[in-house]
Amino acid sequence: MKDTMKVYVEGFGEINIERGTTLEELSKKIYGEEYKRYLGARIDNEVMYLGREVEEGKYIKFIDIRDKDGHRIYSRTLSIIFIKACRDIFPECKVTIEHSLGEGLYAEIYKEESINFTQIELIKDRMKEIIVSDIPIERKKVSRDIAIEKCREYGYDGEVRLLKHIEKDSIHIYKVGDHIDRFHGYLAPSTGYASIFDLKYYYPGAILLFPTEESEYTVPEFKEQPKLARVFKQAEDWASILDLGYLGSLNDKVEDGSILEVIRVSEALHEKKIAQIADMICEDKNLNIILIAGPSSSGKTTFSKRLEVQLKVNGKLPISISVDDYFVNREDTPLNEYGEYDFEALEAIDLKRLNRDLIRLLEGEEVELPRFNFKTGRRELSGTKIRVDENHPIIVEGIHALNSKMTSSIPEKNKFKIYVSALTQLNIDEHNRIPTTDTRIIRRMVRDVEFRGNSILRTLELWDNVRRGEEKNIFPYQEEADVMFDSALVYELGVLKKHIVPLLEEVDEESQYYSEVKRLLKFLGYFKDIEKENFIPPNSILREFIGGSCFYE
Repeated sequence: MKDTMKVYVEGFGEINIERGTTLEELSKKIYGEEYKRYLGARIDNEVMYLGREVEEGKYIKFIDIRDKDGHRIYSRTLSIIFIKACRDIFPECKVTIEHSLGEGLYAEIYKEESINFTQIELIKDRMKEIIVSDIPIERKKVSRDIAIEKCREYGYDGEVRLLKHIEKDSIHIYKVGDHIDRFHGYLAPSTGYASIFDLKYYYPGAILLFPTEESEYTVPEFKEQPKLARVFKQAEDWASILDLGYLGSLNDKVEDGSILEVIRVSEALHEKKIAQIADMICEDKNLNIILIAGPSSSGKTTFSKRLEVQLKVNGKLPISISVDDYFVNREDTPLNEYGEYDFEALEAIDLKRLNRDLIRLLEGEEVELPRFNFKTGRRELSGTKIRVDENHPIIVEGIHALNSKMTSSIPEKNKFKIYVSALTQLNIDEHNRIPTTDTRIIRRMVRDVEFRGNSILRTLELWDNVRRGEEKNIFPYQEEADVMFDSALVYELGVLKKHIVPLLEEVDEESQYYSEVKRLLKFLGYFKDIEKENFIPPNSILREFIGGSCFYE
């Protein structure tokens, strides 16, 4: 008689299975032909690889691409298929996964001649063959020395440098047929799990497209973002010049003491770019309204303050207006689909009053600015009266600033639009990128604890709504910007680490956010601590999050 045990699966209740059954085998049993939709499992709030054996009495939730962690598994699985396909066709090529772009991943293929459209189609066809073959993806534990040897053999120099700093005796690697790779996170058990994709030529590389969490197993249309792509390229080139493309090189510089020079150069680059933006504004006498937008924790506030300083250097005396003071009265605030006040909706702003005040200011009239009383939920007169001329540009910062509807009465020739975001310049290695959202949520958690009295769990609880608001109100308009400012600092996660890790380690396994916390802890564990914060200047964007900024009391 076979030894059986009981487990609990969300949506199916209690199930009897044989001991030694893997999560993939259990998935096949309960989902039948649909089992390949499920890419991993969450057990006791922790994400698990499908090749893992099931333990008795556990509560199991299988996750698909609509789950954040399922989406990450799909992305990694498709990435290894893409890399293998490239190397199958061009054995000596080097493939790098660079960054997200639109709804896809931008990758580059280095070989003797530049990649072309026809070759991208060959790679795409090879990917389809690999997927149809449903090749097992083996997850193997090897010694650290063997992992380094294999990565060196395959030309993964960034991973070799990183592994030298990881104090572990054993390392997991992945094997697909004759291809070996290293990914920081789980993959699906076989190539057939990532069957929905597209690959597009995007000079000088390619865009790898796959379903999103919201697209219901279809590949979303790729929308070009040339301005954003150009900023990513500039950041990549800059990082390459300073040998800071991958995390291992940053750790090298922390270890040998040259990180202080990295800090100085990084901050000088920010200052130079902000000064250049101020010069652009001052060169055009028609520009009276400076509109600044960007996602949460992108450093917009410090950027605005530093831009004001640079404008003053050029003889301007900017005045800032807060869009928050133009909120409609609480009872007039629109509701979202949950029946709650939607303060991020464009209609939550009194657009008529905002545009009228801006027009009057541009015409030389004196205007008394409103002030929104958040306690009463009503707008009041502030008593602050202002009048501007050509030497007093108006800075308006807000999530809708790049949406032309917010300032529809202002002629376009009078507006200068700036998009600010932390577009991470650093990647873990050749095949593992650092998402910009990870940098931003770590920034926000540190700031919320330090200055806003929120726990990191509260930040995580709010984050999904924040991200939905960004997808709706900010990202669709980013290409409307006249200039984009990358607020990321290549060294910052080495500083933020020591602020956030002790707080993350306090999160209990019972928390619904434990899997996300564990992922962030593992990720931050790759960074060497940067201890000397006194070298970070007081006007740094990083100071907005860790404290010590000269712009705040």
